[in-house]
Parts: sequence; C-alpha cells; structure tokens
Amino acid sequence: MTDTRAPDGDLGARLDARLAAYKERGVARVKIGLVDIDGVIRGKYVSVDKFASLMRKGGGFCDCVFGWDVEDRLYDQSNTYTGWHTGFPDAHFRLIAESERWLADENTPYFIGEFVAQNDALHPLCPRSRLNHTLADLAASGLTLKSGFEYEFFVFSETPHSVRAKGYANLTTLTPGNFGYSVLRTSTHGQAFTELMQLAADLECNLESLHCETGPGVWEAALAAADGVAAADRASLFKTFTKVFFQKRDNMATFMAKWSMNYPGQSGHFHFSLMNEAGENIMYAPDGLTLAMRHAVGGLMRYLPEVLVMLAPTINSYTRLVKGAWAPTAATWGIENRTSAIRVIPGGPGGQRIECRVGGADANPYLVAAAVIACAQRGIREALDPGDPVIGNAYDVQESLEPARRFPANLRAAADRFEASTFAREAFGDAFVDHFVMTRRVECDVRDRTVDGWQLARYFEII
Repeated sequence: MTDTRAPDGDLGARLDARLAAYKERGVARVKIGLVDIDGVIRGKYVSVDKFASLMRKGGGFCDCVFGWDVEDRLYDQSNTYTGWHTGFPDAHFRLIAESERWLADENTPYFIGEFVAQNDALHPLCPRSRLNHTLADLAASGLTLKSGFEYEFFVFSETPHSVRAKGYANLTTLTPGNFGYSVLRTSTHGQAFTELMQLAADLECNLESLHCETGPGVWEAALAAADGVAAADRASLFKTFTKVFFQKRDNMATFMAKWSMNYPGQSGHFHFSLMNEAGENIMYAPDGLTLAMRHAVGGLMRYLPEVLVMLAPTINSYTRLVKGAWAPTAATWGIENRTSAIRVIPGGPGGQRIECRVGGADANPYLVAAAVIACAQRGIREALDPGDPVIGNAYDVQESLEPARRFPANLRAAADRFEASTFAREAFGDAFVDHFVMTRRVECDVRDRTVDGWQLARYFEII
C-alpha cells in the first residue's frame, strides 16, 4: 500500500496532501466503520468530498446502532438512551486520522470512526471510547498498554445462503478431521493461508502465526502486539475482514464461541503487559513475577467474575465456559497453565505478560481489553494478592473456591452480577453498565421466546 498520510503538521495541510494523493490514485470514495455494542462494524461508503468534511468537522451516524440488536431488531422503551421515544437522532462521531487502511480490491481507503459526546468528550456507550477511557485512567498512573489478541475460528464450505437453507445444520467444514498444527492441511490450503496473512498485513493487522487447530476446519490466528487502542482496532478489523475474505471465496468463517458441542469452543485470548514511562515492562523480573504483576493478577482474580459479561456477551458464550473444554469456569491463575483463567507467561523484558483466557472469539475486543485492563489496574491500585497459583488441573480446584471467584453460568446471571458491581460502575460508568445490561437481558428474552430444534426433539412426541 502506498502511504497517503502526509507528514505531521497542520491538520488542513495533511488533509490536503491526502486528498491530492487520492485524486492521483483515482479514488472516488472512502469506506468508514464504527463498532457497535456487540462488536459489529457498522459503516458506509462516502464520497471523497464528504470524507473531507468528516475529517474537518466530524459527522453524524444514526444512533439506532445503540438501539438494536445483532439482527437489527429495535429494543423497547427500556432503552433509555435511544428509541422511538427519542426519534433516533444522529450520534456525533469523528474519524481517526491515523487509522487509514487500504482496501486494494476496491481501490478504497478505510477509516475507523469513534462516537463522541458533546464537546468531543468520550461517548458513554461507544466501546472504543470505553477502552480509551480505561487507557486514560491507566496513563494517569504513568502506565501504557501493550497487548494482542489471538482468535480461533471455524471455516465452512458454505455460503450465507446455504447455511440458512440448511437451517445451520449438517454444515460442511472446509476440511474434515482433527488436524491440530497440521502441515498437511496448511500446505494443501497454502494459498488461502498465505493470502489471509497477506490481507492481514495489508490491513496493518499483522499476524504472528496462523495454523490449524484441533477440529474440522478450525484455524487459529495470533495477531502481533500493539500499543494502546491499536490492538483492539486490529482485532476488530481482522474478525470482519476474515469473514469477508472467506465469503468472497464462497466459504464462511464463524467467530461464535461454540458452533458445535462436539468440539472445543472458539477462544479470543487477550495477552497484555503494562509499560512504565521509561518504556519498561513492569511485569518483568529476571527472577520471577514483579509485585505489580502479582497485584494485576490479584485484580483479575477479584473483579473478573463481576465483569464476565463483557468477555462472554452472548447466550452461546456460556456453552464454551464449561469444565474440560479448554476454557475456564472460575477466576484461577497459574504460571504457564492453560487450564486456568489467567496464564502468567514468563519471558524476557519484552515477553513476560499475562494471558486472559476467558474471552471467546465472539466478544467485542474493545470491551474485552477495557474489562481486563480495568481489573488489572484496580488490582495494582489496591495491592491485591492473588494467592498461590494453581498447579496442575485448575478445574479440580473450582469446588473449593469461594462463590465470588466462580463465573456466572449463563448470560442472565452474568448481566445481573455486572449490574450489581460497584467496581463496574466506577470503571465504566452507570450509563454504560445500565445500557449493556439491558441489551444482554433482551438477548436472553429473545432466546427464551424461541422454540428450537432441541426442544422439539426432546418434547414433541413424548410429553
């Protein structure tokens, strides 16, 4: 990609240079995208002239994106932020000038947008704003974030039409059988693997690795670490454009937490370290864990169960968080222990970090990062000790844990716990907590009103 971003300097001059570069390349339009509460990127094409106006003055985007669910079904009057009672006005947004990516097959630049409140303050409901608020709180303590996501996703030899025609049953995966870390599979489908890695690089979402996981058609991608909000930006773009990549090839990728009970769920693990003002990793010590790292883990042990709904936001999320399925069921920690919720990874100054293994691939990366970092920072602030690490199978110690350490078993229980959390309200604000709880309860209500295949098979004849 040719960099159309002008050198630092006057905003107007940089924008003029960018527009001149677009004209030279024959660019006729720009694509913009903003992430909603569920992590879905909502966006549009705009003309180059409109883009210039948005860069200079910001713009408006219908606030219905905070007033409907993943199927665009509007919430009822319990939504105090927006709805029929407000008339669905525009919410103000700004484009992030440094977020430009190039969509080569469309000859179109792409920009990330962020909702803002009045006077360009952080928006109370915008996921990216919530993460930026957490990062600002972190910065006030003299710390910055370095983090990265890794995702598991299944790939199918299906299309959006075929999965609906089949009722999402009897789907054909891209490849059969369990082929974890398979050179056979990655070589046979080498073109798809290498092209996806190149696409990620083109979108500045570089992958450190891409391989087959155990299960038919399941891949795992580890995104390179980035500073601040950039890691969540990369994760959001990677999820969406991976789906685009496969659908253009008459395949489909899913990032839902668990598409079949026959296989482990799809994770969205979050790795992070905290850096001081000198750029040093405060979690690194040559002889073990620093006190700051222990306290960060302590914060995760104490507060993660209260904000679980931000990492497990769907009904489906809780089919993954079960014993023996490579996903945690309680707030536990261990050193290089993949059965625990929190895995401490020893390493050098650039590699020692914490891996939060709780979030699924279905979670909104901005909210995952905000929740995890808020918990860790609170632990450092309160000097919380995590206790002893789990040695061996973390599932075996769950029954001995105090109830506060155990994860809620379903979405409704998680939403209730989030609503009652003083910590969540202090970290994310009453407006966000109340709105997010409302959206999760609507999700539960929709599920409760649905007659599914399991109910028909179990009760149709015998009851």
